[in-house]
Amino acid sequence: MRVNTIPPVDLTRQYQVISREVEGKVLEILRSGKYIGGATVTEFETQFAQYIGRNYCVAGNSGTDALYMALRALDIGEGDEVITTPFTFIATSEVIVRVGAKPVFVDIDPDTFNLDLAKIPPAITEKTKAIIPVHLFGQPIDMTKLMAIANKHNLYIIEDCAQATGATWNNQKVGSIGHVGCFSFFPTKNLGACGDGGALTTNDPTIAKKIKLLREHGLVREPGAKVTYRHEITGLNSRLDSIQAAILNIKLKYLDIWNNQRQEAASNYQQLLENVTKIQLPSAVAGGVSVWNQYTIRVKNTSQNEELTRDTVRQKLQQQGVISMVYYPLPLHLQAVYQDLNYQPGSLPIAEQAAMEVLSLPMFPGITLEEQQQIAYGLKDCL
Repeated sequence: MRVNTIPPVDLTRQYQVISREVEGKVLEILRSGKYIGGATVTEFETQFAQYIGRNYCVAGNSGTDALYMALRALDIGEGDEVITTPFTFIATSEVIVRVGAKPVFVDIDPDTFNLDLAKIPPAITEKTKAIIPVHLFGQPIDMTKLMAIANKHNLYIIEDCAQATGATWNNQKVGSIGHVGCFSFFPTKNLGACGDGGALTTNDPTIAKKIKLLREHGLVREPGAKVTYRHEITGLNSRLDSIQAAILNIKLKYLDIWNNQRQEAASNYQQLLENVTKIQLPSAVAGGVSVWNQYTIRVKNTSQNEELTRDTVRQKLQQQGVISMVYYPLPLHLQAVYQDLNYQPGSLPIAEQAAMEVLSLPMFPGITLEEQQQIAYGLKDCL
């Protein structure tokens, strides 16, 4: 019997909703000849800052650059330490190394996959300057407790919101609570461009001004955006182009609708899989609202059934037309690039166990109940 193939994400369904708007606006920009900066980018920065609930938004060309510029704007560099999670995409720790600082990895909560807040204080030293929490898979971390830790120790909080645009903690959007919020607009994110893009949000005018300098080679612009060819700091080229800004302006209008569809899909999964043994479903933290960039289960591998592993389940699902993903198969502290930090297997056991068990099921706006039923039935057959 032929089965339908269900991809981990399907961007074409989302595009069908907005295709006329996008194509008309892109053509308008192409005809204008104004491809970098300008009113379209400024409009997006204004709208996104308002959406997040911050006074300032500075757009850049990736979420990675957003994190890097946040660290630079806060003068974090050589000899400093930054606490973060080992269970995320490498960009989060990569930027710490790029500014000359040292990443300090702290283990995660087994239910939310976010940083275990109880393990942060023992990791703080006199060299610690900041914490980068990741709102992983769209699930907000407890920002109330985290800000209390930061305030007690006089630390900066840089929120990595790459997977969580629109998520809230205590009725505040993530990216509006820490000192700086960093966002990715990679196409698969909740708010995704048709290419790369990123942004930073803050209420601090000094931070915003420095980020604007950084993103354009440290270039000073006079009123009217006149180029001076005077450079105050060593920066980089990290500008969001006008076409991507125009697409993001359009998509931002639909973001809450699409996030609601993700939440409905997550609720469907919870009901379809609630009585399935041998897996652990994701759980939400009271006080937070997830936007479900991923719906990630854990396949519990027991000594009684060594053949039941996450990878065998994934292979069996694929044979049934369900394409799942593994985020992330090797924690950052065990990556070859960080051998010099001297973390050993077993040093962060919760993250290491999660890496062997996590499996992200298809999740995207427009996924149908019938597709989710096929996924659930297929998963039950695998177990």
